[in-house]
Amino acid sequence: MKRVFSGARPTGKQHLGNYLGAIQNYVRLQAEYQCVYCIVDLHALTTLEDTRDLKQNIRDMALDWLAAGLEPQKSIIFVQSHVPEVTELHVLFSMITPLSWLMRVPTFKEKAKSQPHNVNYGLVGYPVLMTADITLYKAEVVPVGEDQIPHLELAREIVRRFNTLFGYVFPEPEAKLTTFPIVLGLDGKEKMSKTAGNVIELALSPEELTEKIKTAVTDTARVFRRDVGHPEVCNIYRFHKYFNPSQSDEIAQQCRTAQIGCVDCKTVIAREINNALAPFRQHRAEFAARKGYVEEVLADGARRAQAIASETIREAKEKMGLL
Repeated sequence: MKRVFSGARPTGKQHLGNYLGAIQNYVRLQAEYQCVYCIVDLHALTTLEDTRDLKQNIRDMALDWLAAGLEPQKSIIFVQSHVPEVTELHVLFSMITPLSWLMRVPTFKEKAKSQPHNVNYGLVGYPVLMTADITLYKAEVVPVGEDQIPHLELAREIVRRFNTLFGYVFPEPEAKLTTFPIVLGLDGKEKMSKTAGNVIELALSPEELTEKIKTAVTDTARVFRRDVGHPEVCNIYRFHKYFNPSQSDEIAQQCRTAQIGCVDCKTVIAREINNALAPFRQHRAEFAARKGYVEEVLADGARRAQAIASETIREAKEKMGLL
């Protein structure tokens, strides 16, 4: 069985964008691959200047992953920094990675522009650490969207360079192209993210989620209830496609003919999302009530990950003449 690696930055409680874009896919992959899922806290430090909430964010992310269906018996679930070999491999890779390769990465330019006061070394070396994340566990498959292919290709280049210089240690990770829907936030303009402040968290109560949905921007051209709507531009209608597919065509037709108003449309989708998230909420409450459970899962995951990592780093250092 091939091994998959994927990591996510600990942003705290997960939202609908995370759920539709990555978490559901993580759960599905467990049936086909040996999965290694990492909460990449070191990566978070490249943009995070206040770390007071980091520990809680890690716990919340792990709790949401488990509630959504990630199974510790099937997958290795752990925190990046809890397996220190990743930092050692990062250093080894940094010695053979040309700076020009890193400077051409589009995300570095974007991040440097968005945080000009904090263009740190970690930001430049982010792709090298990402390569270490993947290869430390000899992952053969990485689930990515098309926009992430350049990042994975850089990782493949670094692996290729290492294997050429010192001898074969690491498999070149292959991309598993996945369709990640772009989920817009409550404002209907930007991608759902905590930074934009437009999120719907999975852990909200049914009442809280319904109130959030009520504030969502719909079709701005539809001013009055009698006005015809344009579901193709309405973010709430996109949620119908995700959570209410059997009725989405009917909802679209009723919107276009003003048979249903935006308030009614929001009421329906809030109910459907709440129904879909009911098992998640139940599991989350159960896991949260088990004192120390999340910490045990992450500790066990780190032990299992380190068993792989220690052997990999030994092989790499031997090839480089360090052992």
